[in-house]
Amino acid sequence: MKLFLAFFLSLVFLSQVAFAGGGKAYPLGAEGFLVGAAPPPGLTVLNYAYFYTADELKDSDGDEMAVFDDVTVWAEVLRFIYFTKKKLFGGTYGQHFFLLAVNVDMDFKAPVGPKHKKHYDDFDVPYLIYSPFLLSWHLMQGKLHLVLDIADIYIPLSNEDDDNLASVGRNFWTFEPVLAITYMFTPQLAASLKLMYDFNTEQDDYPTPMGVTIDRTPGQEFHFDWCVSYALRPNLRLGITGYYYRQVKNDDFDFDDFSGPPALKAALKDLEDNQGLVWAIGPGIWYQKGKLFLSLRAQFEFGAREMTEGQNVWFKLGYVF
Repeated sequence: MKLFLAFFLSLVFLSQVAFAGGGKAYPLGAEGFLVGAAPPPGLTVLNYAYFYTADELKDSDGDEMAVFDDVTVWAEVLRFIYFTKKKLFGGTYGQHFFLLAVNVDMDFKAPVGPKHKKHYDDFDVPYLIYSPFLLSWHLMQGKLHLVLDIADIYIPLSNEDDDNLASVGRNFWTFEPVLAITYMFTPQLAASLKLMYDFNTEQDDYPTPMGVTIDRTPGQEFHFDWCVSYALRPNLRLGITGYYYRQVKNDDFDFDDFSGPPALKAALKDLEDNQGLVWAIGPGIWYQKGKLFLSLRAQFEFGAREMTEGQNVWFKLGYVF
């Protein structure tokens, strides 16, 4: 019975905390204030500092899973945006590129995973992000702002560690179309929304808690960041920000070359069905001084299913050259 319980708990943990459901490429809540208002032609450099912590893991009913202790994530992201003066379909054409580094630290109340231990950690650069095609519009005398991103391409560096539940390395691609919108109800009141949908390619040798690997295609995902803000002064805004995430299609495991026992295959099929869900909301502040702007936001998760439920902090610093 103890062996079965350990097997079951490690299966649940790997599928929900170690990001087995879907690709989980995008760091949720990364954008907020005025996200649809693209910068002017030229180079803009952004720096994002991210901290996430959670001490609860939720099952499909929203109940806490006892095996989990806590997870902490730190990330540093550099983003380079370049808009030209060229026009296409009435919009301004541009591109952007991201470089990021991530640290993950996980603790459990019982030994789990491939190494059967309570602690896992990793620090690495999981992927590069590039979009060759951005279009931005500023419409309705500055009331409506739009950015269309044909696809953010998450380029893996093939540095996944199959024995580490905390591994941030990736060996599969993600293609993510994006639409960002900002509407100015008045010069003071603004609402912003960033809509995203993720398509993932096949992941070779996905590690399972049973000690076997299998090829899988992570399920497709829909998510959005949002913000409602009010300007106390032209260069100072307060707001409420948040996000929503939902995996909309199951993972797809490749059983063509699988030769394990039927019970193991049945457990893997159950793992395919895990679909994560989470909401978040929290306060934020935005400030601009000349060509320099910054924002600070905290977001608290709720309604999690098949995922951890915690809170994060985003600090964003930008400069328009």
